[in-house]
Amino acid sequence: MTDTSAANPVLAEVWRGPVLECVHRGTAVVCRPDGEIVAAWGDPSRRILPRSACKMMQAVALVESGAADAAGLRSHHLAFSCASHNGAAVHTDLATRWLNDLGLDESALRCGPQRPNDRDAALALDLAGQTHGQVHNNCSGKHTGMLTLTRHLGAGPEYIDPDHPTQVAIRAALAEMSGEDLRDHATDGCSAPNFVMSLHGLARVAAGFADPERSFGPTRGKAALRLRNAMMEHPVLVAGEGRACTHLMRAAAGRAAVKTGAEGVFVGILPEAGLGIALKIDDGATRGSHAAIAALLARYGVLDAKDPAITAYTDAPLLNRRQIDCGRVRASAILADA
Repeated sequence: MTDTSAANPVLAEVWRGPVLECVHRGTAVVCRPDGEIVAAWGDPSRRILPRSACKMMQAVALVESGAADAAGLRSHHLAFSCASHNGAAVHTDLATRWLNDLGLDESALRCGPQRPNDRDAALALDLAGQTHGQVHNNCSGKHTGMLTLTRHLGAGPEYIDPDHPTQVAIRAALAEMSGEDLRDHATDGCSAPNFVMSLHGLARVAAGFADPERSFGPTRGKAALRLRNAMMEHPVLVAGEGRACTHLMRAAAGRAAVKTGAEGVFVGILPEAGLGIALKIDDGATRGSHAAIAALLARYGVLDAKDPAITAYTDAPLLNRRQIDCGRVRASAILADA
């Protein structure tokens, strides 16, 4: 694969005092549900691993199959199935209860243990002399959703195998929604397969979630609508306190659902505008993806460009270890409203 990153536009800048110290190049695509590209920076056909930015898309199979309703899942379960969470008590308690409702414990998970990103949760484990487990993994909600689908399908326990019926169903739904042949995959950080797609395809699925029943038909459309609305209803379950996804969705108040992914990927669903956004920062910098998604939310009217929830990422203070303001992390001017 040819490295085209040097040709990609700058989507975020890091200024230290008067000096442009660093830039974050990347690709971003905004499109409508039919795939029409509204705006693009870089090559929309660029193939990427969407990582956790596609979790709500992976969860479509859980809902449209009937597995969610058969298990009695409610909106907070659906939001959690889309999560990359901090491992706070609100997350691990829900994961444990959901597993117990399935007659399982965390040994059924295949995501692996992860120390909580939530400081209080990590400290509580340390003080109790306990170690972190799989329910603390930021992907435990997605995996519990996959286990729920697995049980509904009557399939075996190794649900992360790419040829397992659970992954076959997920791949098929993603392929149909994106209009792409998802023959290639790689292993994600949580051990589940992550299917390669273009940024255009990823943005198209996000746009479909903005107008789901018209885009996907009645059954899949209702599933996508439930997942999108659950994310916006329970933003703290999707990420956690102090996280961009939670912060931006709270501020948007039902006007957008957003989801981050590892290595600088971000997706935005804009129901009122009927648009989907997908972006990828070349060097994988989270600060770059935060700046870019916030700028695009402002560009398309989800929030005002001067709203503190936006400027927290598009004009973020660069603080040193003494909390002295040394500069700014800024979204590139090319992302501003023309």
